[in-house]
Amino acid sequence: MTDAAPPLEPASVLTRRAALAASLMAGVAWAGNALVPRRRMADRRGGFKLAEAVPERFAGWQRDPNAVGVVANPQTEELLRRIYTETLERTYVRGSGERIMLSIAYGADQSDNSVQMHYPEVCYPAQGFQVLGRQRGVLRLAQGEIPVRRLETVFANRRFEPVTYWTVIGDQLSLGGLDRRLAEIRHGLKGEIVDGMLVRVSSISQDTPAAFALQDQFVADLLDNLTPAQRLRLAALP
Repeated sequence: MTDAAPPLEPASVLTRRAALAASLMAGVAWAGNALVPRRRMADRRGGFKLAEAVPERFAGWQRDPNAVGVVANPQTEELLRRIYTETLERTYVRGSGERIMLSIAYGADQSDNSVQMHYPEVCYPAQGFQVLGRQRGVLRLAQGEIPVRRLETVFANRRFEPVTYWTVIGDQLSLGGLDRRLAEIRHGLKGEIVDGMLVRVSSISQDTPAAFALQDQFVADLLDNLTPAQRLRLAALP
């Protein structure tokens, strides 16, 4: 004996279910569309000129107008222009002859992979450097702490260049990965497209610990000589 087939549902019930499903699908689509960030955080925060924000003289350091850094290949230069809204490259020297290279890159739109900032682990090898070591660190400053990443790099086995860098995504310090994603989500829920700042300091030295100590001192001196608003943009510190 076979089981009886279930009774057919009335057309009106099927119509109501179809209408409900369509409404739910439309609601999901609307909600997803509503959560797509549309306002750029950079527009809300207003203009910010790196060359004006970063002083040329401070705490015994002064800009060397004749210094020439590593010349990037044309492909890398073109990529930098496409990714970043503004960049700043300077070399600073102080009386004892110590030198620090400062590089800051700002991108007003970090909404997708095609315009997101490129980290030194990518940029240095693109210019012919080898990355010999990589570690995380923390800069403990008067205004707070900055999580940083430190690299040991070398070019042609002659130019040894220790590097310290950090990034700010929106208004949050980040070294990429989960921290970056959480910052994007937090601002995305408010309908904002995050901006991004990458700050890098480096020096030419085969004494890596001494180089990192000098870089830490330079960063502390620099941030001490910024206004709270400038410090907030460059390092997410008050």
